[in-house]
Amino acid sequence: MKLSPSILSADLVNLERDIKTVLDAGADYIHFDVMDGMFVPNITYGMPVLKAVKRAFPDAFCDVHLMVADGDKFIDEFAQAGADLLCLHVEAVTHIQRALAKIRSLGVSPAAGLNPSTSLSALEYLLEDVDAVLLMLVNPGFEKQKLIAQTIRKISDLKEMILKKNLKIEIEVDGGVTIDNVYEITKAGADIVIAGSTVFYAEDVPKMVRELKEKSYKG
Repeated sequence: MKLSPSILSADLVNLERDIKTVLDAGADYIHFDVMDGMFVPNITYGMPVLKAVKRAFPDAFCDVHLMVADGDKFIDEFAQAGADLLCLHVEAVTHIQRALAKIRSLGVSPAAGLNPSTSLSALEYLLEDVDAVLLMLVNPGFEKQKLIAQTIRKISDLKEMILKKNLKIEIEVDGGVTIDNVYEITKAGADIVIAGSTVFYAEDVPKMVRELKEKSYKG
């Protein structure tokens, strides 16, 4: 399992310190939850924060999740700012296939995101166009939410779809991940686990990073 701590829950005043802490502890990616107050009811940060992080940590894999209406309008800017993976929501982009192709053409890994109630059928003609699919395990917009139970089955159903098509696509999951459910999540088929408050609000952040990774395969 790859762990992608979300800086939504980091201390923005001490962001460099917090990112260094999780990377040194073994985190694989750094996750950016970009929200616009339209597609989701919250506003976070954008390209300048990504650019600053990439400048401070040039080797870090920056995993960017656009919870943004018409997110395809910002592909060039986020690619230039340093995104290594860029996720667009199928619910928020009208011509998503074209947008995913553009992301790939810029040398960035394209990903498609789905809200909890969005059917996997929305991916039927998209899977060949992505390197990853991000499944929301909560309704997006806020941290510290409880995982929606039905989404575990959705992970396993998506894994089955991918295997049937013999594709190499990673499943990312976001929302409600805790030390108590991470094994169930990865057992269902998740490859990349995004965790924000569970990591950054822990009393011992490096220990939490290590325990999440260990629990993901040992239970």
